[in-house]
Amino acid sequence: MRAITLMGLLLIAPLCGAAGQQAGTDNDWVARSDRDAQALLQVQASFEPESASSIGLPGYDEQVADIGPRYGERTRAAYARVRSQLQAELAKETDPNVRQDLQIMIDAVGRKIAGSELGERLLLDWTDAPSQVFDGEQSLLQEQASADKRAHALARLRRYLGLVPGTTSFFKQAKARFADSLADGRRIGPYKAEVEHALANAATYQAGIRKLFGDFKIAGADAALAELDRQVGDYVAWERASVLPKARTDFRQPPELYAYALKQVGIDIDPQALIQRAQLEFMETRAAMQQLAPIVAKEHGFDATDYRDVIRALKKEQLGRDQVEHWYRDTVIPAIEKAIAEHRIVSLPQRAMIMRIASDAETAAQPAPYMQPPPLIDNHGERGQFVLTTGNPDAGGKTESFDDFTYKAGAWTLTAHEGRPGHELQFSAMVERGVSQARSLFAFNSVNVEGWALYSEMEMLPYEPHDGQLIALQLRLLRAARAMLDPMLNLGLADRDTAWRVLTEDVVISKPFAQEEVDRYMFRMPGQAGSYLYGYNRIMQLRAETEIALGSKFDRFAFNNFLVDQGLLPPDLLAKAVREQFVPAQKAKQ
Repeated sequence: MRAITLMGLLLIAPLCGAAGQQAGTDNDWVARSDRDAQALLQVQASFEPESASSIGLPGYDEQVADIGPRYGERTRAAYARVRSQLQAELAKETDPNVRQDLQIMIDAVGRKIAGSELGERLLLDWTDAPSQVFDGEQSLLQEQASADKRAHALARLRRYLGLVPGTTSFFKQAKARFADSLADGRRIGPYKAEVEHALANAATYQAGIRKLFGDFKIAGADAALAELDRQVGDYVAWERASVLPKARTDFRQPPELYAYALKQVGIDIDPQALIQRAQLEFMETRAAMQQLAPIVAKEHGFDATDYRDVIRALKKEQLGRDQVEHWYRDTVIPAIEKAIAEHRIVSLPQRAMIMRIASDAETAAQPAPYMQPPPLIDNHGERGQFVLTTGNPDAGGKTESFDDFTYKAGAWTLTAHEGRPGHELQFSAMVERGVSQARSLFAFNSVNVEGWALYSEMEMLPYEPHDGQLIALQLRLLRAARAMLDPMLNLGLADRDTAWRVLTEDVVISKPFAQEEVDRYMFRMPGQAGSYLYGYNRIMQLRAETEIALGSKFDRFAFNNFLVDQGLLPPDLLAKAVREQFVPAQKAKQ
């Protein structure tokens, strides 16, 4: 899910649901909570207007991020002021739901300030500016965006380029902030491979912006696009001359920064404990795969019984690029939706699901398949999109193709994760049911998001064909490998070659996918990879506790709907809601 890649920088993130109350049942407290959230939303929007625009706040479509002089200090001061306001409101608030929302926002602001302080103290201030500009333009130039919203794309681009009176080029500001951060001589540079990837992909982002302007027929953009080419070329040359020499060859972050990353994604246990859980899950999942592999081999007529050889044989039957979308959209998605309804797994959304293939620029920005969320404020029918990426650019900019999601057996569990009943269902429920802005924008972390998606894979596994079940187990094995390898690499307990061997030989993913995974652990999102397994473990533990408490009264359909109604709350708040509301309500039924 791509939104998570911004977790260290953005406070606004997709979330839905309520702990302590069914979503959307009391508009009075929700309205009061939303009023409390406005000051925080405005501060967020003033520094990161692209995010504000993407979630649906009006008035920010032309604006660009503030990275002017002392922006870190100014950001922290603004957030500190709004935190004081929220604390004052909390001191006089009596409604338990509003109080919880206020505490959610106060905690979110605290993490924002702490992350900013850590980054400013420890890291040189380098920005992959071409990627950020592409993201800002692509968020406006989408099929579902209104014509009015798309019309702001050129004005935003002109602001990025400093062509609007009173503005300064985003590229020029990024260079200046890097120079500022060199002053004390103590901060460490970005990881060398990360900078090399950014350099290699800059031309792809350039071309991606040009393609978006062409596809949506944005008139009068020729001069700005020519200036974009010039500024990107200048920025790339500057990065080679000024950033690469300062880049570090050791990917590991300072320990306190990695500890913050774990906390930020929602992992609240010691990394060693996470590694031990993951090792057990890895061995048990691998054993289950070995039991299933001979059945799949027999059905397909493969002369193989080891799960590794069976997966490799399945992958040889690749779908053509013109067949992939049809297989997902016309076969897999309808079959999964039918199974969800027939087996009463969870309530389906009212709206149809969107699935599409990523552009080259989108793939460069985010190699793994992801869910692109809809606007969460002032939504006019826009839907989330399951975006299938099919490759990973190497350090030279050449995209190597995955073979992991473009064969028939590989589509089932990926759809369950990114689509239904996973991420897409969460976002559709969020839009259709409506919740407070505090719970839809500020309570997010990766553990609660990815935990539900992996739990969704588990729920769908029994209703998939045997080859789809084998790949579902393979991707669960990958999540266990992630939860082992990310902390082991970042704590110096394993090296890159070990991670590569586990991923390609034991998990049996393609080399470009393995490269994307190693990049994830080392510099794209250190700490995030363990959130899938940890979030899944927490939901499964909660379900076991609930089944034991209710016995014959346990209703899976009611339980799963209750979880969705609570949104993407962190595990402790979710467990509190289940124990205090769901269990008593179910026990009271005749």
